[in-house]
Amino acid sequence: MKKLHTILAVILITATTFAQAPEKMSYQAVVRDSGDALVTNQAVGMQISILQTTATGIAVYVETQTPTTNANGLVSIEIGMGSVVSGDFSALDWSAGPYFIKTEIDPTGGSGYTITGTSELLSVPYALHAKTAESVTSTCGLAIGDTHQGGIIFYLDASGCHGLISAPSDQSTGIQWYNGSNIKTNTFANGIGGGFGNTYGIIDVQGSCGGQPPNCYASGLCSELILGGRSDWYLPSIYELKLLYENIGQGNALGLGNIAGLADALYWSSTEKYDLFSHSLDVLNGGTILGRGKNFALYVRAIRAF
Repeated sequence: MKKLHTILAVILITATTFAQAPEKMSYQAVVRDSGDALVTNQAVGMQISILQTTATGIAVYVETQTPTTNANGLVSIEIGMGSVVSGDFSALDWSAGPYFIKTEIDPTGGSGYTITGTSELLSVPYALHAKTAESVTSTCGLAIGDTHQGGIIFYLDASGCHGLISAPSDQSTGIQWYNGSNIKTNTFANGIGGGFGNTYGIIDVQGSCGGQPPNCYASGLCSELILGGRSDWYLPSIYELKLLYENIGQGNALGLGNIAGLADALYWSSTEKYDLFSHSLDVLNGGTILGRGKNFALYVRAIRAF
């Protein structure tokens, strides 16, 4: 095996909390070796540290995990769910940042970490940040549950001025994920903001919607939606969809109830599982994440970022 060294690509694609214990953030990193080759299908040891103030600052939280890279060299973990080395993730004061995430990796699955990367946590989930505030209303006068820019706010970042909006109703009560062609789209992003890239990645492979079912499909339908004067709607990633369910759906994590009007049904996300299956959310059974064949006709709810 080639000598492993510094992570060449680290992607923080989400910072998601579901406003209930245990609190967690989803994190992904692409692992490559010194020859720029992906480290694939391999169990790796990871130590994750949350550093305060600078990239070399004090580690206020440290945990270890042992995930397995996929065929694309990607590891996906949930920070806050590992074996705690020091600190208390739930006690972090996100208003006292900036914060940085340091990842150390042992490609053999142990604790001899030879791959290191550090990246700034630019967006902290507002539901976490708001624990130190008196309410979840932001300095911009916005709150989760507000009607805003054509839909309902279901996520705010640490500024409280930017986040995600759900369309106020479903775009379909039964539509396929794909256009009928089982072609792998490699749209694996599963965090906040990931759905936008997924949606247009799917369209690049599957083509534009261009009509109604059966010629239309989930991502194409969302991308062609014009609502509230906005045309930048997309099919949510699986964690964006989960967050929608938790905050303004039946999950009721913030005590707002199902103000999104989600049905007790299966909803498509834009996060692909592999060529035949993609991830869906089972709202009827407690927001369980399930893989479903792309030919199934499921519900669709579009979202957008602001």
